[in-house]
Formats: sequence, structure tokens, C-alpha cells
Amino acid sequence: MTTLLLAGGTVVAGPDAAPTRADVLVRDGIVAETAPALDAAGADRIDCTGRVVLPGFVDAHSHADGVAHTEDVQLANLRQGVTTVIAGQDGVGQAPGDGTYADAYFGALNGANPRYRGDGVAGLLASYDGVGSLNVGYLVPAGTVRHEVLGLDRRRPSGDELRRMVELVDAGMRQGALGLSTGLDYVPGIFADADELAALCGPVARHDGVHVSHMRGGYEHAAPSGISELRTIAELSGVRTHVSHFHGPADLIRSLVAEFAASSDVTFDAYPYRRSCTLLAMPLLPPELLELGTQEVTGHLRDPERRAALVRSYGPVIAARPDMAATWPERTTLVHVGDAEHAWTAGMTLAAAAARLGRDPLDLGYELLGRSALQVSAVIATPVQRGVDELASIFTDPRHVAGSDGIYVGAHPHPRGWGTFARFLRLHTRERGDYDLPTAVGHLSTTAARAFRLGRRGRVEPGWVADLAVIDVERLQDRADYGSPRQPAEGIDDVVVAGEHVLADGRLTGIPAGRGVRRECDAKRGHR
Repeated sequence: MTTLLLAGGTVVAGPDAAPTRADVLVRDGIVAETAPALDAAGADRIDCTGRVVLPGFVDAHSHADGVAHTEDVQLANLRQGVTTVIAGQDGVGQAPGDGTYADAYFGALNGANPRYRGDGVAGLLASYDGVGSLNVGYLVPAGTVRHEVLGLDRRRPSGDELRRMVELVDAGMRQGALGLSTGLDYVPGIFADADELAALCGPVARHDGVHVSHMRGGYEHAAPSGISELRTIAELSGVRTHVSHFHGPADLIRSLVAEFAASSDVTFDAYPYRRSCTLLAMPLLPPELLELGTQEVTGHLRDPERRAALVRSYGPVIAARPDMAATWPERTTLVHVGDAEHAWTAGMTLAAAAARLGRDPLDLGYELLGRSALQVSAVIATPVQRGVDELASIFTDPRHVAGSDGIYVGAHPHPRGWGTFARFLRLHTRERGDYDLPTAVGHLSTTAARAFRLGRRGRVEPGWVADLAVIDVERLQDRADYGSPRQPAEGIDDVVVAGEHVLADGRLTGIPAGRGVRRECDAKRGHR
């Protein structure tokens, strides 16, 4: 393997370490030594003068499942210093099973992994080995597990069925999964109660994994009920908990997390943007329709009469929801539309597309979903727009880690996949001073590496895995915005993954150092 010398920079070893002028010597994928003026004959040299060497960042919530191998997604992450992404989110992923359910339901979010052959979590993790330059960790998706045993049936599982579901989770954990994800607003996860979920979390707790949850019933002021259910699951199973994309009033979030942390190990992720991105079917379709399956729902939405009836019956329900209200078509920007005839609508609000066609926005939304076999996603600006000070109060909670919720499928995606980590460093570190550099390392790397049991990642110290980002703090800039979302960040031009120089001068080197990251139960050892 390559021997590297990262010379002349300032090293921030971890959240408890002051910035120190030092060189970093890397051998066999591991940090071998850190000290001033190291002499390493024959080593490939990276000049870090005027820059800072940090541990590679961990994206705690990513939808790069099927696209992590693409150049676009590798650059989106590496140019922000991200070396590891956590996939299998929201209870839906390709493994276990053959991937058909996940591709049909979450294809507009995750994409489809072309190397997965239906051979379970072990096969999925292997599909990331030596293919690209990103590390990919995976969570066993509880919705996929339920679908494997019960399909889309909303009933409670029998004793035998529940045992089969638990066996699938246990197998996934034994094969290297980091934990279990639940998506309790998605079908069929929405049909699982706390007792069922606690049973699935049993093997997760035994393997020292983590339960990662998109909570039930929305967030914001409804968050207390969602957190209460997660606390019940943790109490029944003993599992550690991580809350996905936690948003709401800052005081409420901090108090709920503090109360949870008094009795259990809990972390959460949140991103520094004020708009969300999701499947269009999620806010527009009733769950009882989605449980019929993609083919039947698609047929329903392609029928003008049944579509019109749904507009009449469910339109008022949508308009009455606090997160939607009357202006939702103006606040909903189409990201990906699977139907080629209407692909031109990507980047337009649903209201603008409907006006161009002389259509009712909800009826058009339903037709797009029908024509696209539900493969439609959208960015939604919520009615509540929090200021930067309130967001900073959330981000500075010690249990917070960075998660982009990055979705890379679509002609006009949310910019968070290209800018989350750069924005934390630019806005909340350099400009506002909410974080100093060591504290930023904790939020962007070390805490997540520990929570997800990624082994000896998240520090720049001898014996630790050499996933490293070299950052020009003064030049750092997130360039992606809602108008031009696919713009890579600036100021991070050199990144090392597993001791290999995968990003040099801002360009991919083509070295396939990434791998599927298997859970490391013993934090003193690391996967190499």
C-alpha cells in the first residue's frame, strides 16, 4: 500500500485536541506517526502548508445507497471532506431481499445499486468494496424486513413471523450492519408498533448496534410523541438510539434529547438548511392507498376519475396539515420525475408546472406520480422558517452529529448533498464561531464514528484508520444552492481514504479505496 506524508499542516487530532503544527505519516492505511518535521524517505508527499488536517467526516444520514460509486456523488462528498456515508436509512433499503421493494418505493431517493445481487447485507456491503473512493456503512432497514415477511399487510405479525423478522435483523447484524433503521411514516414501517420494533431491536442491542429512526407522526411540535415511542423501544430492548434529521423548535429538541439521554445513549443528526426533500407520494397520498403496492397505486392514479375523486377526498386533508397548508404547491419544487414526458418539470414548483399546463396542482401531482410509478421527489419549503441563531442552538447540542440527508437522484436535487459539511465549517465555524475546529471535528466526525461503531475512525492519531481531509479554512465555501444544487464545495482539495490519496487538487485520482464498512464492536480496533 501507499506510504503518504501529509507535511506542513496543522493537525486537529480530535474534539479534545488543540490544533497543532505537525506532519502525518501514513503507512498501510493507518496513521503511523504525527510529529513536526517528519522524515519519510520514499513517501508520496502532500503539501498541507496553510491548511488543516482533520479526520474524514461521517455523513450520518445519506441516501447514496445506489449511487455512491458514481463520480458525481464521490466528488459531492469528498469535496466536503466526507469519507464515510451511512446508508439504509428510513427503514427502506435493498438488503435483505432482492431489492425490488426498495427500488420501486425508494428509487427516487436511493437509486438502484447495480452491483447488488440479492445476497443480503454481506453481499451489499461487499458491493462497495474497491469500487469507488467512499466508505459506505449500512443499517438493516426494518421496513424492508417487514416487507420480506408480511409484504404490505398492516396486521401485526404472528409469533413465527416476528421470529423470522428478528432472524433477518440478526443475520444482517452478524454480516456487518451498523444497526437498524426505522421509517415510521413510510409503508410498511408505519404499521409496526413499539413492541414489534423493540423485538427487532433485540439483536441490534446484543450486537452493540444502534437504532436509527425517522420518527412517527412528523417532527416539529409533534416530536414529543415520536421521542416517547423511541424511549419505549430503548427501554424494552436496551438499544442505543439515533434520531434522524431532527427538526423542530430548538428548545424543544434540546430538552427532549437531554431527557432521553438521562436514561439512554442517544444522538441525533440535523442539517443546516430550511427546506426538506422527500418522495412526493409521502405528503400527497394516504398510507392506506400506498399499502396496495406500487402497481395498483399507479393504476389508480392513472385513472382520471379515480384521481379526481382522490383530489376531492384527500385534498382538504393535505391543506389542513400544518406542514402543508394552502400554499404547499408554491413551496413544492420537483426534483425528479420518472416519466420522461414530464421530466421538464424538474426544478419547477408544482404550482408553476400546473399553471403552464392549465391544471390543478394536486391533480397534476397525482398524474405525475401515476405516470412515474411513484418515482417523483420534491424539495418542500416548510411554513416555519427558523433563523440561523435557533438552528445553531440545535447544532451545538453535544449529542448532535452532521447528517446531510443527501439525495443525489434527480435533475434538480436539494443542495444539502453537496453543501452540508462545508456549510457547517464555513458558516458555523469560520464566520459565526459556533464551533471551534476541535468542536467541529466532534460534530462532523468523531461522535458519529463512535455512535455507529466505525472502529478507529474519527481521530488523527497513530494506529487509527487514515481517513483524512485537508482543509483550507479561509477558502472553504459551500457553493450549492437551490438554484444550482450540484455545485461542489471549495476549499477541500485533498482527501485520503484508507491511506490512499483519493482526491488530489480537487479531482478524483481513481484509486478505489472505499469499502463497505462493517460494524466494529470493539472501539479499540478498526477495520483496515
